[in-house]
Amino acid sequence: MTTNWWTHWRRDWVLGLVIAVASSVSAGAEKPQDRGKLSPRMRHQASVHGTSRIDVVVRFRQSPGPAERALVKSLGGRVRHQYRSSRWMALRLPAHLVANLADNPIVEYVAPDWPVMGGMDVAHQAAGAPAVTTNESALKGAGVTIAVVDSGVALHPEIQTLVAAVDFSGDNPLDPEPATAPENSIDPYGHGTHVAGIMVGNGSHSPEGRLAGLAPEANLVSVRVLDGHGSGRTSDVMAGLQWIADHKEQFGIRVVNLSLGHAVYEPLENDPLVGAVDALWDAGIVVVCSAGNAGRGGSFTVTSPCNSPKVVTVGAQNDRGTADLADDAMATYSSRGPTRGDLVAKPDIIAPGNRIVSLRSAGSYLDLLFPERRVAADPGQPQVVEHVEMSGTSMAAPMVAATAALMLEQDPSLNPGSVKARLMLSARKIALGDPFASGAGALDILGALRTTGRALDAPSPRVHPDLQTGRLGVDNTALTWGDALFSLDAVWANSVLWSPDTQWSNPIFWSDGVQGAGANGELWPDGELWPDGELWPDGELWPDGELWPDGELWPDGTLVPDATPIPDN
Repeated sequence: MTTNWWTHWRRDWVLGLVIAVASSVSAGAEKPQDRGKLSPRMRHQASVHGTSRIDVVVRFRQSPGPAERALVKSLGGRVRHQYRSSRWMALRLPAHLVANLADNPIVEYVAPDWPVMGGMDVAHQAAGAPAVTTNESALKGAGVTIAVVDSGVALHPEIQTLVAAVDFSGDNPLDPEPATAPENSIDPYGHGTHVAGIMVGNGSHSPEGRLAGLAPEANLVSVRVLDGHGSGRTSDVMAGLQWIADHKEQFGIRVVNLSLGHAVYEPLENDPLVGAVDALWDAGIVVVCSAGNAGRGGSFTVTSPCNSPKVVTVGAQNDRGTADLADDAMATYSSRGPTRGDLVAKPDIIAPGNRIVSLRSAGSYLDLLFPERRVAADPGQPQVVEHVEMSGTSMAAPMVAATAALMLEQDPSLNPGSVKARLMLSARKIALGDPFASGAGALDILGALRTTGRALDAPSPRVHPDLQTGRLGVDNTALTWGDALFSLDAVWANSVLWSPDTQWSNPIFWSDGVQGAGANGELWPDGELWPDGELWPDGELWPDGELWPDGELWPDGTLVPDATPIPDN
């Protein structure tokens, strides 16, 4: 293969630029008064919905009065909300009349009425959740138990399926053996409750259930391993994972979510957390981990135990607060692979993780530290604040874990490898993507539920860079997963330019390049796996006192949750 991959990338980039210019020329045909009053998103919504009624928010030039209400009525609209001491009004009207509304001189601006308070509602759509008209929408996780290994779960009216709580955290106020009664469950940090809500919150305290989790009928077991300040140790997590292994039959645990991790300190075979999650996986439990929030530091930032080839490692996408996939992007903080030292291709998949609204643990550490993140689910009851906004791969992982629960409700016979393989194969492929950022693509819940095929197991492939030729080799998943359906060019698809002579029966796929990697077209910006050219210099991964790429010092053995108070905008 002689064609340079950079030529392909540059050609596609130029084509994209031409399309963008053409689109802007077409947009220029709109009426000048519309162009300043309608957001691009609003114009798009109005064009695709025709005579259907849509929700908009309108800013008038003065506080709405009789004239403004008369205008709305003349367009066949209905006022949904009128706010005191504000020029904004929420309306519902036929989409094709939005331009007429914008034409009126008393109107200053028109925008879509996105459910900005309903982060989960938008995230559901961005993640491809089944529409209510599909048979799959009946799946709610019933009969499946998810264990959340985190900072605990607070008692909350929207969590009704908590069946057990156990505490292995450093402050350990509860007796870990036997399992604590659910009514004694606590979350003094505030992270685990948010994660749990993404999975099993029933949405009963949000309008039309917009903030419901993806699997509200799944049972939940809280395994607390992080203390009131969000820190824990490897040993705490190992104890919690062992408890899960010992009690999986008692509680029917089929899925485990770990939205936490620490820096990779050892090779896979020596990493105790990797060994612990691998044991659960081999015991038939789907283990889902968040990739980490060190992505601004570049490659090799995926944390342990997410570096395990077995588990499903989840990165975060930014859905921009809309259900439209066209504006989605990788969250800048989402950790990038391949994994340090062992070069496992990670993450496996991405899911919405930015500005996700879920359940609040009132009075917790995060709740008091970031009061501005509190959210009133119902704008009509602003004094009822039971939800909170968080960002991070911590929020993306439970979306995938909940999807796994839906898949297991649909077919309880699925093994963890088949769940992972179907998730990755069905993921929406991202053109011009970097598989070490976006993995196999963006979570598609309905696609995963409709994908077939079984895998003996689905280990994430190892990466084999050839620094002399500048080519990238990756284990062929068709062989390692035991089914030609899961060939790597199908799983990763548009993220990589594969050599056309590669056959699915080959043990390694060779690529002419990862799309978008390296400003000058090379696989690695420095041309080396490590700045010093060694995999494990002096048997240590980090010099003493080295800072992790996000500027935080990771004390030996300390784990932190993969959430960040600073989301992408």
